[in-house]
Amino acid sequence: MQCEFFLIRYVPDAVKNEFVNIGVVLREAGRAESAQVRFTRDWGRVRCMDADADVELLEALEGEIQQRLALGERDVKPVMQVLEDTLSNSVQITPAKGCLAESIPAELEKLTSMYIDTLKAKTPRQRTGRAAILATMRTEFERARVWAMMRKRIDASMYTRAGDPMRIDCGYRPNGVIRMFQAVSLENDVEMAKGLAYSAPRLSEGVMRVESATLELTAIVEPLRDVLGDESVERYRFGVETMEQANIRVLTVNDLARVAETARVELRV
Repeated sequence: MQCEFFLIRYVPDAVKNEFVNIGVVLREAGRAESAQVRFTRDWGRVRCMDADADVELLEALEGEIQQRLALGERDVKPVMQVLEDTLSNSVQITPAKGCLAESIPAELEKLTSMYIDTLKAKTPRQRTGRAAILATMRTEFERARVWAMMRKRIDASMYTRAGDPMRIDCGYRPNGVIRMFQAVSLENDVEMAKGLAYSAPRLSEGVMRVESATLELTAIVEPLRDVLGDESVERYRFGVETMEQANIRVLTVNDLARVAETARVELRV
């Protein structure tokens, strides 16, 4: 089939005009409703170019673009124009290029491999801490086909007060309950657990006030490892207990497959 694709680029410095390809949009020619989008899963090149890059925001753009396309904004250019204006042109889209494809999914994989993915080193750098937990969360929700349907980077200020900088990683609303999920590394930063526990009561009150719904807030943590020393184990347990006392459900990454399956059932995928 005749298709066309657009590359989405991160351009941190408009003067230098250096860029990194971070995503691709593919659609069948003449069928705007067939558009699909895929972003990189490895943000190493972006961080090398811009150490201060807001990678979580860039990751959230994939879902934002897909949602806008799904809601009827079928022309990619107007969708990207809004995002370019919002992000001060740090994210740009290339003109369309033509290609031949046997199927949209297969061609999307091919284009992602050609233009987006980086060559893997022999000793790849492993994600650790919160980044590793967040990556696993996304993988499991994607496997359950619900990631695109979930809200990402939810501003706590919507429910607490203006100026609150906290963002909740993702969430969805099945019925009268809003489920939110936050990656928290207890091995690296117990302060985040304390911050989440502090915010939880205000979030719950705000969700009830704004959404007329009950909040179920879940912290996803790494499992407690036997190799940790006594001090680290105590910090880990302190983090868990602090969050549970604030009515936060604490699960580990080993529970994510079950959590994602629940989301799939509740969202009727």
